[in-house]
This record gives sequence, C-alpha cells and structure tokens, in this order.
Amino acid sequence: MLSPREAVRTLPSYHPPLAGRDGLRLDFNENTVGCSPRVLERLRQLGPEQLASYPEREPVEAKVADILGVAASDLLLTNGVDEAIHLLCATYLEPGDEALIVVPTYSMYRIYLMAAGAQVISVPAGKDFHFPADDVCNRITACTRLIAIANPNNPTGTVAPAADLLRVARSAPDAAVLVDEAYFEFYGQSMLGARNEFSNCFVARTFSKAYGLAGLRIGALVGDEDQMRAMRRVCSPYNVSAVALACLPEALGDQDYIQQYVTWVRESRARLERALEASGIQFWASQANFVLARVGPASSFVEQMRRRGILVRDRSDDHGCGGCVRITLGPREHTDRLLTALHETCEELGIAQGASRR
Repeated sequence: MLSPREAVRTLPSYHPPLAGRDGLRLDFNENTVGCSPRVLERLRQLGPEQLASYPEREPVEAKVADILGVAASDLLLTNGVDEAIHLLCATYLEPGDEALIVVPTYSMYRIYLMAAGAQVISVPAGKDFHFPADDVCNRITACTRLIAIANPNNPTGTVAPAADLLRVARSAPDAAVLVDEAYFEFYGQSMLGARNEFSNCFVARTFSKAYGLAGLRIGALVGDEDQMRAMRRVCSPYNVSAVALACLPEALGDQDYIQQYVTWVRESRARLERALEASGIQFWASQANFVLARVGPASSFVEQMRRRGILVRDRSDDHGCGGCVRITLGPREHTDRLLTALHETCEELGIAQGASRR
C-alpha cells in the first residue's frame, strides 16, 4: 500500500484560522489597506494572451535586482518566501542533517525542515526574546546544514543585530544561513549588503506584507551567484505566475505609497505600545507591523475582540508565548477601532483597567 515518507507522516499540522475572517483583519500581518492603485490598474490591463502564456521571470528579476542593489544573477523570484525555504531545503538538506531555528519563530520553518528529513534543533530565545547568538553558535556542528532566522522575528517583532547574524554565518561555513526579512520595510535595516561577506548567507524578502500582494504569492531570495545557480536547478522555470510578474514592477515603482503605509504602521505601532503600557499589559517592543502582547486568557481575548469586529492572532502555543496574542497594525483609523475594542475587551475580561486610546 502506498504510504507517505516517515518524515511526512510525523509532520506537525499547521492550521491557520482562515475560515470566517469577517472583521478588521489584524491577525495575519497583512497590509490592511491593500496594494498600490498602480497594481490594480495593471491587473485591469492584463489580456487573455498573457494569461495563456508561460511567465518569463528573468526580465522582472533584473528589475527587482536593480531596485534592491544586487546583481540579477544573485536573485531568484519565488512563489512567496515559503517557496524560497522549500528550495533551500531541497538544495542543501539530506535526510538526517541538522537544521537550527530559534524559537519562537515562523511556524513553517519547522514543517519544511522536517518534511525534508532534517533533524530540527530548536534554540530558545533569550530573555525578552533576545537573539541567543552564543547558544546558536554553540549548537552548530559538522551536521548543521541549514539555519533559518526571521529578522525581524515573527511572532515577537524582535531583531537580531547584524554582527550576530554574521557571526552565525561565519560559525557555520557548511550550512545555508537564511535571514528572512519579510518585515524589512517596517524595520529599515537589511543584511543584503553584508551577506556578500559569506557565500553561505541568503536573504529573503516578501511582497506580501508592506506591498499588499499576499494573494499574488511572490517573494525574492538573494544569495551568492554560485549558490543561486544551484537553486535554479531545483526551481521550476515557471514558479511565479504571469499575474504576479506583471504586477510586481508597478508595486515596486510606487515607493511613495509604500513609504506612506510604513509611516502609518510605525505610528500605529507606537500608539498600541503606549496603550498596552498604560494598561499594564506586558508586550515586546516590535520592529515589524505587529506587536506581541501577553493578555492572559488568549482564546477569550481573541473571541471578545472578534465579537467587536477585530481579528487578532492567538500565539499562546508558541514557545515562551503563553497567554500571548499578536496584533497587526495599519493606518490611524484602523488603530482607532483597535484601541476602542482593546479597552472594552480588557474591561470585560478584567485584564487591565484604563487602557489608553491616545
């Protein structure tokens, strides 16, 4: 009888709460207002011939590489960052190899690594979710073949200093070191330049967050030219849709739109953090488009917020995140609604009193 591989049979399940997402969607770290109007106009211009033809990735890769300031040969467009992770696993991991992650972090790292047959080594984050550079380096062995680091990290919003990331890459010359910069726009600091120091260092970017293209599924992976040549052997030549390729240059070309949205998010992030502090609710200073807060009864909190038309994400099952929820930020009007619901929910559940709505 046909049976999946052992590595697949033992995979943990990941069930994102997609069904019934009615309300203000502050649960998935999406752009809460949507993509640039230029993207929508480009969508209207697409004709049947473009949809009937296989997509050409390379011309758009050259444009993206120019904007990011890297060589086109160093960049590969992918079907979201998730495909980039898949490709790294397929290119570098043999069954039984070791892979390191720092927990808590993006849940799919573990699943993709385990699916490839790797032994996943989880290194707990330090106090207040600080990046544990010493512990990571101490866990690197001759069997370590892949290290995945989200920076800023999800779900905490905390960051790893560039010096620590370079130290990890230096300490693991035989391992692919992925720095996942999905939330780069909200942080503003990147490893794109520094990664040239080490041929084993890769940087991933997504256009799902700040750019509002989550539904188009497109990301980018940047690495050493020789390593990227190997990645292309594994990658399908038609991995990114014609629709995504047509729209991405328009999204990238409207930087005024992106910068305005990033400004709104940063202002809202500061407002939420002030409100949480005033309420006596523990949270962690974030460099992403969300804030992680410990509210106690997370499931009850999520349900009460949902009843008020606000969706937030329960992260209490993540390592060290008991009682925590993750709240995505958007423009001022969304934050006004969020803080009103937060104040009412905290009062109803007795979590804290007097949440500020500044």
